[in-house]
Amino acid sequence: MSHRPKQIHDNQAEITRTQPVADLAHDDNAAVARAYDTVHAAASLARDVSSQVYPVAALYVVATPIGNLCDISIRALHVLGLVDAIACEDTRTSSNLLGRYGVSKPLIAAHQHNEREAAQKIVSRLQQGQRIALISDAGTPAVSDPGARIVDAVRAAGLRVIPLPGASAGVTALSASGLLDEQYYFVGFLPNKSKQREQALLPLLNLPASLIFYEAPHRIAECVHSLATLFPPQRQLVLAREVSKLYEEIWRGTMAQAVDWLAQDAMHSKGEFVVIVQGAPAQSEAQDVEAERVLRLLLAEVGVKAAAQLAAQITGAKKNALYQLALNIVAETGEAAPEEDTPD
Repeated sequence: MSHRPKQIHDNQAEITRTQPVADLAHDDNAAVARAYDTVHAAASLARDVSSQVYPVAALYVVATPIGNLCDISIRALHVLGLVDAIACEDTRTSSNLLGRYGVSKPLIAAHQHNEREAAQKIVSRLQQGQRIALISDAGTPAVSDPGARIVDAVRAAGLRVIPLPGASAGVTALSASGLLDEQYYFVGFLPNKSKQREQALLPLLNLPASLIFYEAPHRIAECVHSLATLFPPQRQLVLAREVSKLYEEIWRGTMAQAVDWLAQDAMHSKGEFVVIVQGAPAQSEAQDVEAERVLRLLLAEVGVKAAAQLAAQITGAKKNALYQLALNIVAETGEAAPEEDTPD
């Protein structure tokens, strides 16, 4: 049976593989069938979304993709095509983005330097019964992006704010982190200067929640250095760069490993970053970790019984439990010769 290479294209990769010719026709037919089903489903959803109610005199807060244009929702596209105008962070960037979706609407510049003035204009237009959409350059408006003052002004005027859920870099990266903290704490961007950055980090050291930061490529090395300096070396760190884009990469390791990883390859510092720090352990767990750390240090110098006694005195942990832990450590690592006697 003859073979020829088949090219598969999508928005993120190109894969070349060798496949029997007879299978290609079957695959092509299946692809056409899947495409038909997808178009049919999309048409059905388009009918559903157009039949929903979209109040006038309302601000629609619309999340836009953070890198992959296909991540926008059908509802978001419908609203962007329905509203009377779109308030945006950068009119040039938003014009290009909207053009990819075939949307052409009047744009209102609403960035960090004119947000109060823009808010007044938007409130005035809403009071006239218009629908206005609010978007940012990427992601969800008012989350580490301009928009909060506009939303506040609209609400203060007694007008309606309708949020449309969508892409958020922090939550997207957190979902792929594998960190087991039950809570998360969104910080956003840290201060640029090292001293101010460290002052901002100090209150966060003992929070039992995953800490989510945003960082720019030219500051990521300084940011990670500050984190590695202040947080315990074994605390887990996630560096997610270019989330949803072609060169997306999500690295996870310890604080001690992070600085070295960034230095290994210049590409590791490219792109926009989401930085996630594992939450601090609960107090009892933290005490256990500290007791084990002290015990391991002592086992390098003294025997099992003496190490357990000293560790108990230093940390306040129970001596019997430390003795058993010392025996386990010795059995696993051979750091010291076990003693035959038991603790008093």
